[in-house]
Amino acid sequence: MTPNKTFVAASLTATAILSFPLVFSSLAFAQEKGAVDPKPLPPLAHPNDPSTPAKELFGRALEPADLSARAIGFYSRGCLAGAKALPVNGETWQVMRESRDRYWGHPNLVNFLERLSLRAPREAGWPGILVGDMSQPRGGPMLTGHASHQIGLDADIWLTPMPDHMLSRREREEMSATNMVRGDGLDVDRLVWTSGQLAIIRAAARDPVVERIFVNAAIKKALCRDATGDRDWLRKVRPFYGHNYHFHVRIACPVGSENCREQDPIPPGEGCDDSLNWWFHEAVLHPRLNPHARQRTPLTMADLPPECRQVMVVR
Repeated sequence: MTPNKTFVAASLTATAILSFPLVFSSLAFAQEKGAVDPKPLPPLAHPNDPSTPAKELFGRALEPADLSARAIGFYSRGCLAGAKALPVNGETWQVMRESRDRYWGHPNLVNFLERLSLRAPREAGWPGILVGDMSQPRGGPMLTGHASHQIGLDADIWLTPMPDHMLSRREREEMSATNMVRGDGLDVDRLVWTSGQLAIIRAAARDPVVERIFVNAAIKKALCRDATGDRDWLRKVRPFYGHNYHFHVRIACPVGSENCREQDPIPPGEGCDDSLNWWFHEAVLHPRLNPHARQRTPLTMADLPPECRQVMVVR
Protein backbone atom coordinates (compact mmCIF):
# COMPACT_ATOMS: atom_id res chain seq x y z
CA MET A 1 0.00 0.00 0.00
CA THR A 2 1.47 3.36 -1.00
CA PRO A 3 1.63 5.84 1.91
CA ASN A 4 -0.69 8.76 1.20
CA LYS A 5 0.45 12.37 1.31
CA THR A 6 -1.03 12.99 4.73
CA PHE A 7 0.75 9.95 6.15
CA VAL A 8 4.03 10.96 4.55
CA ALA A 9 3.80 14.52 5.80
CA ALA A 10 2.90 13.42 9.33
CA SER A 11 5.67 10.85 9.37
CA LEU A 12 8.23 13.33 8.15
CA THR A 13 7.16 15.91 10.71
CA ALA A 14 7.36 13.46 13.60
CA THR A 15 10.65 12.06 12.39
CA ALA A 16 12.24 15.45 11.86
CA ILE A 17 11.33 16.50 15.37
CA LEU A 18 12.10 13.30 17.25
CA SER A 19 14.36 11.01 15.30
CA PHE A 20 16.72 12.68 12.85
CA PRO A 21 19.17 14.15 15.39
CA LEU A 22 19.51 10.76 17.08
CA VAL A 23 19.68 8.89 13.78
CA PHE A 24 22.39 11.09 12.33
CA SER A 25 24.46 11.09 15.52
CA SER A 26 24.22 7.29 15.59
CA LEU A 27 25.21 7.07 11.93
CA ALA A 28 28.25 9.25 12.52
CA PHE A 29 29.13 7.25 15.62
CA ALA A 30 29.09 4.00 13.66
CA GLN A 31 32.22 5.11 11.83
CA GLU A 32 33.96 6.84 14.72
CA LYS A 33 37.37 5.44 15.51
CA GLY A 34 37.96 3.67 18.78
CA ALA A 35 40.86 4.11 21.18
CA VAL A 36 43.96 1.93 21.09
CA ASP A 37 44.68 2.94 24.69
CA PRO A 38 41.28 3.80 26.23
CA LYS A 39 41.18 5.81 29.44
CA PRO A 40 38.80 4.87 32.26
CA LEU A 41 35.85 7.15 32.86
CA PRO A 42 36.07 9.35 35.95
CA PRO A 43 33.92 8.27 38.93
CA LEU A 44 30.51 9.88 39.30
CA ALA A 45 30.18 12.48 42.04
CA HIS A 46 26.58 11.48 42.86
CA PRO A 47 25.88 8.00 41.46
CA ASN A 48 22.82 7.51 43.72
CA ASP A 49 21.13 10.74 42.67
CA PRO A 50 17.80 9.72 41.05
CA SER A 51 18.38 12.28 38.30
CA THR A 52 21.67 10.68 37.22
CA PRO A 53 21.26 9.42 33.64
CA ALA A 54 21.22 5.63 33.55
CA LYS A 55 23.76 5.68 30.71
CA GLU A 56 26.34 7.13 33.12
CA LEU A 57 25.89 4.13 35.42
CA PHE A 58 25.71 1.37 32.83
CA GLY A 59 28.53 2.93 30.83
CA ARG A 60 30.84 2.46 33.82
CA ALA A 61 29.96 -1.17 34.53
CA LEU A 62 32.95 -3.23 33.42
CA GLU A 63 31.74 -6.71 34.37
CA PRO A 64 28.45 -8.54 33.81
CA ALA A 65 25.96 -9.03 36.62
CA ASP A 66 26.52 -12.45 38.21
CA LEU A 67 22.92 -13.56 37.72
CA SER A 68 21.13 -16.05 35.51
CA ALA A 69 21.04 -14.88 31.91
CA ARG A 70 17.98 -12.70 31.29
CA ALA A 71 17.03 -9.97 28.85
CA ILE A 72 15.00 -7.44 30.84
CA GLY A 73 12.66 -4.86 29.34
CA PHE A 74 12.49 -3.65 25.76
CA TYR A 75 15.29 -3.34 23.22
CA SER A 76 15.51 0.42 23.80
CA ARG A 77 14.60 0.50 27.51
CA GLY A 78 16.07 -2.25 29.63
CA CYS A 79 19.16 -4.09 30.83
CA LEU A 80 20.91 -7.45 30.74
CA ALA A 81 21.67 -9.98 33.47
CA GLY A 82 24.22 -12.76 33.12
CA ALA A 83 25.77 -11.40 29.93
CA LYS A 84 28.26 -13.44 27.95
CA ALA A 85 31.14 -11.94 26.01
CA LEU A 86 31.74 -12.82 22.39
CA PRO A 87 35.47 -13.67 22.24
CA VAL A 88 37.19 -10.91 20.31
CA ASN A 89 38.82 -13.47 18.01
CA GLY A 90 37.26 -16.51 16.40
CA GLU A 91 38.17 -18.56 13.38
CA THR A 92 35.34 -16.96 11.42
CA TRP A 93 34.74 -13.66 13.24
CA GLN A 94 36.57 -10.69 14.73
CA VAL A 95 35.22 -8.00 17.06
CA MET A 96 35.67 -4.40 15.95
CA ARG A 97 36.06 -1.30 18.18
CA GLU A 98 37.11 -3.48 21.10
CA SER A 99 37.75 -0.38 23.22
CA ARG A 100 34.01 0.31 23.46
CA ASP A 101 33.50 -2.89 25.50
CA ARG A 102 30.24 -3.60 23.69
CA TYR A 103 30.84 -7.21 22.71
CA TRP A 104 28.47 -8.61 25.35
CA GLY A 105 25.09 -10.20 24.87
CA HIS A 106 22.60 -12.76 26.03
CA PRO A 107 24.06 -16.25 25.39
CA ASN A 108 21.47 -16.69 22.61
CA LEU A 109 22.97 -13.72 20.75
CA VAL A 110 26.53 -14.97 21.16
CA ASN A 111 25.50 -18.41 19.91
CA PHE A 112 23.75 -16.86 16.93
CA LEU A 113 26.82 -14.82 15.93
CA GLU A 114 29.09 -17.84 16.16
CA ARG A 115 26.59 -19.84 14.12
CA LEU A 116 26.25 -17.14 11.46
CA SER A 117 30.01 -16.71 11.17
CA LEU A 118 30.35 -20.38 10.24
CA ARG A 119 27.95 -19.85 7.35
CA ALA A 120 29.92 -16.88 5.97
CA PRO A 121 32.56 -18.95 4.11
CA ARG A 122 29.99 -21.40 2.71
CA GLU A 123 27.26 -18.98 1.70
CA ALA A 124 28.92 -15.60 1.17
CA GLY A 125 32.42 -16.68 0.22
CA TRP A 126 33.80 -14.56 3.07
CA PRO A 127 36.53 -15.67 5.49
CA GLY A 128 34.16 -14.59 8.26
CA ILE A 129 32.27 -11.62 9.71
CA LEU A 130 33.28 -8.43 11.47
CA VAL A 131 31.11 -7.77 14.53
CA GLY A 132 30.42 -4.23 15.68
CA ASP A 133 28.45 -3.15 18.72
CA MET A 134 26.42 -5.64 20.70
CA SER A 135 25.64 -4.57 24.31
CA GLN A 136 27.51 -3.37 27.39
CA PRO A 137 28.38 -5.84 30.17
CA ARG A 138 25.09 -5.09 31.93
CA GLY A 139 23.23 -3.77 28.93
CA GLY A 140 21.32 -0.57 29.57
CA PRO A 141 21.54 2.80 27.84
CA MET A 142 24.87 3.73 26.24
CA LEU A 143 26.86 6.91 26.66
CA THR A 144 27.08 7.35 22.89
CA GLY A 145 25.45 6.00 19.78
CA HIS A 146 22.55 3.63 20.12
CA ALA A 147 19.09 3.98 21.55
CA SER A 148 18.60 0.22 21.39
CA HIS A 149 21.17 -2.55 22.11
CA GLN A 150 20.10 -2.40 25.77
CA ILE A 151 19.02 -5.98 26.55
CA GLY A 152 21.70 -8.07 24.86
CA LEU A 153 19.66 -9.08 21.81
CA ASP A 154 20.99 -6.62 19.17
CA ALA A 155 24.19 -6.80 17.15
CA ASP A 156 25.71 -4.78 14.32
CA ILE A 157 27.46 -6.83 11.65
CA TRP A 158 29.67 -5.02 9.19
CA LEU A 159 28.89 -5.30 5.50
CA THR A 160 32.64 -5.48 4.96
CA PRO A 161 33.96 -9.07 4.84
CA MET A 162 36.40 -10.17 7.51
CA PRO A 163 39.95 -10.11 6.07
CA ASP A 164 41.84 -13.38 5.73
CA HIS A 165 44.20 -12.41 8.56
CA MET A 166 43.88 -11.31 12.18
CA LEU A 167 43.52 -7.55 12.42
CA SER A 168 45.82 -5.60 14.70
CA ARG A 169 44.39 -3.70 17.63
CA ARG A 170 44.92 -0.43 15.77
CA GLU A 171 43.13 -1.76 12.68
CA ARG A 172 40.17 -2.84 14.82
CA GLU A 173 39.90 0.64 16.28
CA GLU A 174 40.60 2.73 13.18
CA MET A 175 39.60 0.69 10.12
CA SER A 176 36.39 1.97 8.50
CA ALA A 177 33.60 -0.15 7.12
CA THR A 178 32.59 0.28 3.49
CA ASN A 179 29.60 2.41 2.58
CA MET A 180 27.35 0.20 0.46
CA VAL A 181 24.97 2.97 -0.64
CA ARG A 182 25.34 5.11 -3.75
CA GLY A 183 25.94 8.82 -3.22
CA ASP A 184 22.40 9.81 -4.16
CA GLY A 185 20.94 7.30 -1.67
CA LEU A 186 18.69 5.73 -4.29
CA ASP A 187 20.47 2.41 -4.72
CA VAL A 188 23.49 0.40 -3.66
CA ASP A 189 26.94 1.18 -5.01
CA ARG A 190 27.62 -1.59 -7.51
CA LEU A 191 31.36 -1.02 -7.17
CA VAL A 192 31.27 -2.47 -3.64
CA TRP A 193 27.93 -4.29 -3.30
CA THR A 194 28.21 -7.97 -4.24
CA SER A 195 26.31 -11.21 -3.91
CA GLY A 196 28.25 -11.78 -0.70
CA GLN A 197 26.42 -8.99 1.14
CA LEU A 198 23.07 -10.39 0.01
CA ALA A 199 24.09 -13.89 1.07
CA ILE A 200 25.19 -12.95 4.59
CA ILE A 201 22.01 -10.94 5.22
CA ARG A 202 19.92 -13.83 3.89
CA ALA A 203 21.79 -16.31 6.10
CA ALA A 204 21.11 -14.14 9.15
CA ALA A 205 17.43 -13.66 8.30
CA ARG A 206 16.89 -17.38 7.86
CA ASP A 207 18.07 -18.14 11.39
CA PRO A 208 14.98 -18.94 13.48
CA VAL A 209 16.04 -16.76 16.44
CA VAL A 210 16.21 -13.61 14.31
CA GLU A 211 13.27 -11.27 14.80
CA ARG A 212 14.30 -8.38 12.53
CA ILE A 213 17.19 -7.07 10.47
CA PHE A 214 17.57 -3.34 9.83
CA VAL A 215 19.29 -2.08 6.67
CA ASN A 216 19.42 1.10 4.63
CA ALA A 217 16.42 1.41 2.31
CA ALA A 218 18.72 1.26 -0.72
CA ILE A 219 20.00 -2.10 0.52
CA LYS A 220 16.44 -3.37 1.03
CA LYS A 221 15.71 -2.24 -2.53
CA ALA A 222 18.69 -4.24 -3.85
CA LEU A 223 17.66 -7.32 -1.85
CA CYS A 224 14.14 -7.12 -3.25
CA ARG A 225 15.50 -6.86 -6.78
CA ASP A 226 18.25 -9.47 -6.57
CA ALA A 227 16.93 -12.21 -4.26
CA THR A 228 15.94 -15.41 -6.05
CA GLY A 229 14.33 -18.67 -4.99
CA ASP A 230 12.83 -18.72 -1.51
CA ARG A 231 12.15 -15.09 -0.56
CA ASP A 232 10.28 -15.56 2.72
CA TRP A 233 13.27 -14.23 4.65
CA LEU A 234 12.86 -10.79 3.07
CA ARG A 235 9.99 -9.91 5.40
CA LYS A 236 12.37 -9.84 8.36
CA VAL A 237 14.59 -7.26 6.64
CA ARG A 238 13.26 -3.78 7.38
CA PRO A 239 14.47 -0.42 5.99
CA PHE A 240 15.72 2.12 8.48
CA TYR A 241 17.79 5.30 8.57
CA GLY A 242 21.57 4.90 8.31
CA HIS A 243 22.66 1.26 8.25
CA ASN A 244 24.60 1.67 5.03
CA TYR A 245 27.86 0.33 6.55
CA HIS A 246 26.41 -2.52 8.59
CA PHE A 247 23.22 -4.45 9.17
CA HIS A 248 21.56 -4.59 12.57
CA VAL A 249 20.32 -7.99 13.73
CA ARG A 250 17.71 -8.25 16.48
CA ILE A 251 16.85 -11.63 17.95
CA ALA A 252 13.71 -12.68 19.80
CA CYS A 253 13.19 -12.67 23.55
CA PRO A 254 14.75 -15.85 24.96
CA VAL A 255 12.91 -18.52 26.91
CA GLY A 256 13.34 -17.74 30.60
CA SER A 257 13.36 -13.97 30.13
CA GLU A 258 9.81 -13.38 31.34
CA ASN A 259 10.30 -9.62 31.61
CA CYS A 260 11.60 -9.24 28.06
CA ARG A 261 9.11 -7.40 25.87
CA GLU A 262 8.78 -8.48 22.25
CA GLN A 263 8.26 -6.13 19.34
CA ASP A 264 4.99 -5.97 17.46
CA PRO A 265 4.65 -8.65 14.78
CA ILE A 266 6.26 -7.99 11.41
CA PRO A 267 3.75 -6.83 8.78
CA PRO A 268 2.83 -9.49 6.20
CA GLY A 269 4.57 -9.61 2.84
CA GLU A 270 8.14 -9.19 1.66
CA GLY A 271 8.23 -5.43 2.23
CA CYS A 272 9.10 -4.95 -1.43
CA ASP A 273 5.85 -3.23 -2.40
CA ASP A 274 5.13 0.46 -2.87
CA SER A 275 5.60 1.14 0.85
CA LEU A 276 9.35 0.92 0.26
CA ASN A 277 9.14 3.97 -2.00
CA TRP A 278 8.43 6.21 1.00
CA TRP A 279 12.09 6.00 1.96
CA PHE A 280 13.13 7.56 -1.34
CA HIS A 281 11.09 10.75 -1.05
CA GLU A 282 13.34 13.78 -1.25
CA ALA A 283 12.25 14.94 2.19
CA VAL A 284 13.27 11.60 3.70
CA LEU A 285 16.58 11.35 1.87
CA HIS A 286 17.52 14.99 2.60
CA PRO A 287 15.52 16.08 5.66
CA ARG A 288 15.58 19.61 6.97
CA LEU A 289 16.37 19.42 10.65
CA ASN A 290 14.28 21.42 13.06
CA PRO A 291 16.72 23.68 14.97
CA HIS A 292 14.11 24.10 17.71
CA ALA A 293 13.57 20.39 18.28
CA ARG A 294 13.95 19.42 21.91
CA GLN A 295 16.66 16.95 22.83
CA ARG A 296 15.43 13.73 24.34
CA THR A 297 15.73 13.59 28.11
CA PRO A 298 18.19 10.83 29.09
CA LEU A 299 16.66 7.77 30.74
CA THR A 300 17.15 7.43 34.48
CA MET A 301 16.98 4.23 36.52
CA ALA A 302 13.33 5.04 37.26
CA ASP A 303 12.58 4.78 33.54
CA LEU A 304 13.91 1.22 33.34
CA PRO A 305 12.30 -1.98 34.65
CA PRO A 306 12.67 -2.38 38.44
CA GLU A 307 14.84 -5.49 37.94
CA CYS A 308 17.53 -3.28 36.41
CA ARG A 309 18.33 -1.87 39.84
CA GLN A 310 19.46 -5.30 40.99
CA VAL A 311 21.42 -5.78 37.77
CA MET A 312 23.18 -2.50 38.39
CA VAL A 313 24.21 -3.15 42.02
CA VAL A 314 24.95 -6.89 42.14
CA ARG A 315 28.60 -7.89 42.19
